[in-house]
Parts: sequence; C-alpha cells; structure tokens
Amino acid sequence: MTAVLISAEELRKVLSDSGSRVHVLDVRWALGDPDGPQHYLDGHIPGAVFVDLETELADPPSPARGRHPLPELAHLQKCARSWGLRTGEPVVVYDATGGMAAARAWWLLRWAGAADVRILDGGLPAWERAGGELTTGSEPDPSPGDVVFSPGNMPVTDADGAAAWQGPLLDARAGERYRGETEPVDPRAGHIPGAVSAPTAENLTADGTFKTPEELRARFADHGSGPVAVYCGSGVTAAHQIAALAVAGIDATLYPGSWSQWSNDPKRPVATD
Repeated sequence: MTAVLISAEELRKVLSDSGSRVHVLDVRWALGDPDGPQHYLDGHIPGAVFVDLETELADPPSPARGRHPLPELAHLQKCARSWGLRTGEPVVVYDATGGMAAARAWWLLRWAGAADVRILDGGLPAWERAGGELTTGSEPDPSPGDVVFSPGNMPVTDADGAAAWQGPLLDARAGERYRGETEPVDPRAGHIPGAVSAPTAENLTADGTFKTPEELRARFADHGSGPVAVYCGSGVTAAHQIAALAVAGIDATLYPGSWSQWSNDPKRPVATD
C-alpha cells in the first residue's frame, strides 16, 4: 500500500537534499476561518505553495451538490500545474490542524492519479517541534507543472449509494452533530439512517499526529465489517477519515456530497438516534 504519511523529520531530510524534487503544498483551511492565505504569509514551510481549498479543491457550493463538490478535473489539473506539480514527482501536503484540511488535497490528488502524495503527520506544529524553520511572505511563482490527471483512482459513492450502503457507513463529524443535538451549518440536524458515528478527532493523538496503525485498526474494528464508506459535513474531513483508514490498511469510499447534500434533499430521511 502506498504510504500516506511523512514525519516532520523525514520531510526535513528530504528538503535538505539539493536534488530533491518534492512539492510542498500548504492547505490551511478551517470552517469559519477565511484567513488561510494570511496564515501562510505569516509563516510557512520554505518553498511551500499555498492552496485555496474553497476555490482550488472544490467546485462552487450548491444545495444539489453540497458545500464542497469535487472540482472539475480540468480545473484541478490547471491548479496543480500552477502549483508546479510534475508527473512522477512526490507531493507533501500540510495544514496546522492535524491534517483535517490537507487530507482533502491528499485524497483529491490520489483520486486524480498522482501516485506519491503524503500528509505531513502533525502538520505545521510537528514541523516546528522538529526544528523546522518557517519563512514569511510570498514565494516566487513555481515553474509551471506538466501533471496530467485522470479521475476515478479513489472510490466514490453518491447519495443513493450511501442510502443503500452494505457495510459500515462512517459519519466523521463531531458526535453532537451526528446525534442531531446541534447543526451549525446545514439545513437539517441528524445523520444518514444506518450510519455510525466515528469523529475524525479520534484519529489523532494529543499532539495532533495520527494514531498508530494498530490503534486505528482497533478503532475501526468496533464499527463493523464489510466495505467502508465515509461522509462528513461537506466531504472535507471525511478525507481525513479515509487517510486514517488507509494508515490502518483499510480501503474506503468517499461520499463527497456528504451531509450538506443529503440534508438539502427533503426526500432523504434523517435519523437522530
């Protein structure tokens, strides 16, 4: 199985090699925090390129498709070339929130056919703990890349598929949203009937790094057997769940529309128990 994670120590070693061609992408984003570009300017891994999740890793939102629909492939390829990505060259993605946003870039690039994409385990805090330096301000524009994408290299399902899923359907949102106790963003509270609560925060240790493969296998073993599918609010943190499952050696399918699509369709039932 292709490696999912890279440690801060490993990345420092790779970047210190003058012959290295690794591309580093800064994917800082969080719900309710529009200041990712400013966070990047305030301090980022030297040479990293900022990636805007809202405009580069998603199509415009709509009730019919959800808050972060998968981007058109041509758009994603154009953006990736503007980041300097080249065929066959490795990519590392990071954020400052344990990979919750960076995993979206990891999943999309893998879905589009990029072979070697890794999440910086622990993100920017781990980089700083390992003695990695930060640089401020903007970077020179990278040389245009030549990467060629094709879709379908990671499995997806739609609302009908999620409704009929035979196996664990994991809801990666916080437990209170799953239970319908609160819903800060989407039109209805609750979860897809039959789904199991599996909050993404439980994929991480206290320092924001991923739990060990053994710990993650034990975590997901509690949720049943059979093929696994994952959804969240809008298809972003569900990618983190899929990354954690991959670390555990488990393949999983993404429902990209997630709760933001499901809850906007009055024909779709909602459960709160």
